[in-house]
Amino acid sequence: MKFLIAAASVAVLASAAPAFAQDQAAPLTGVYANLGYTNFSGDDVDLGAIQGRIGYRLNNWFGVEGEVAGGVKKDKFSIAPGVDAKAKLDHQEAIYGVGFLPLTPKWDLIGRVGYGHTKATASAAGVDVSDSGDSWNFGAGAQYHFDGLNGIRADYTREEFQGHDAGHADVLSVAYSRRF
Repeated sequence: MKFLIAAASVAVLASAAPAFAQDQAAPLTGVYANLGYTNFSGDDVDLGAIQGRIGYRLNNWFGVEGEVAGGVKKDKFSIAPGVDAKAKLDHQEAIYGVGFLPLTPKWDLIGRVGYGHTKATASAAGVDVSDSGDSWNFGAGAQYHFDGLNGIRADYTREEFQGHDAGHADVLSVAYSRRF
């Protein structure tokens, strides 16, 4: 999976190389927001969410952002032979330090490190069980702004939950991005 993400990133960057020399203006700093779909994958379940982010780009290379997500897609998993349960993401929040590598005023590579909190619920045979966890998160992605203000962003984040054998989640996100 990570190989496919890396290969896709290289292909996108290679196809955009001719445009790199044409852009002359510096990337915008200031407030930005993202709204999109996120897939949380971990412990044999894939959960979907609508995710919003708001951030502040301090200069061309550094920023901070916060995100919140609410679950919209459940998944089934087996807890015993013949016994299935349903899982759903209740909510997720996180804050990140973000590094930007501006390739052009429209293209950025993104790296981010932060801390988050996630709550999920599982139900089987009429019984609901909720669990939540805190996590150290890190990831990378890219964004492209069509007109300098409106664009798209795609990224991968790894959530490493705290505690003995607490697990992890692989998070893929695609979002509309807006600079203000």
